Amino acid sequence: MDSINKLHAAPAGLLSGHVALVTGGSRGIGKAIASKLAQLGAAVSICARNLQALEKTDDRQVKTLVETTETELGPVTILVNNAGIGSPGFGPIHEKSEDDWQRVLDTNLKSVFLVSKAVVPSMMARRRGEIIHISSLAGKNTFAGGGIYCASKWGLQGLAGCMAEDLRGFGIRVTLVCPGSVATEFSGRTPKDPSKVLTPEDVAHAVSMIVLEGPQSFISEVQLRPVAKP
Repeated sequence: MDSINKLHAAPAGLLSGHVALVTGGSRGIGKAIASKLAQLGAAVSICARNLQALEKTDDRQVKTLVETTETELGPVTILVNNAGIGSPGFGPIHEKSEDDWQRVLDTNLKSVFLVSKAVVPSMMARRRGEIIHISSLAGKNTFAGGGIYCASKWGLQGLAGCMAEDLRGFGIRVTLVCPGSVATEFSGRTPKDPSKVLTPEDVAHAVSMIVLEGPQSFISEVQLRPVAKP
């Protein structure tokens, strides 16, 4: 995982005083989410993952990322775990390698565990925080050739649910966002009609809705689908 790519100073707004950390924030959904949170007034830290360096990412580097963010901007109040990959997770399971499995699970699931683990203690101490995991409808459905990818997203579904129960007593809200196909550079299975898929801004809008909800409730899961059925 690269170091922080960008640090956005916060203008006045509904999220003034908040610090957001968005993983996988250099393009696509992550970039749209980071921009939306910044527009709402949060100070935003963005990090991204280099696929060639997957095996080099560890707990120490994640801690450094979080410490740098908090030193520069303040305690993280909003964490968006967005980093994820599709390829090499698509294809019949008997054609996939152990390396394929490890790359997808490390990015889509292990990274969520590590970043959340690094951020949660300070949220618990302050008894507030928002943790939003960007998943997929593939975490609720199966399809031919989706074995590794679906496994990573079904795992995220379970992790998010357990985290929500573990942390709600500390004032920390955990939400899972499950979009359908989104028009990004993400490597999916087949090209889709751009008029029948979601945009990154659709997902960013859902995230803004979550972070602006009332203080006495939390949205545990959001499923996003395009209006026009693919």
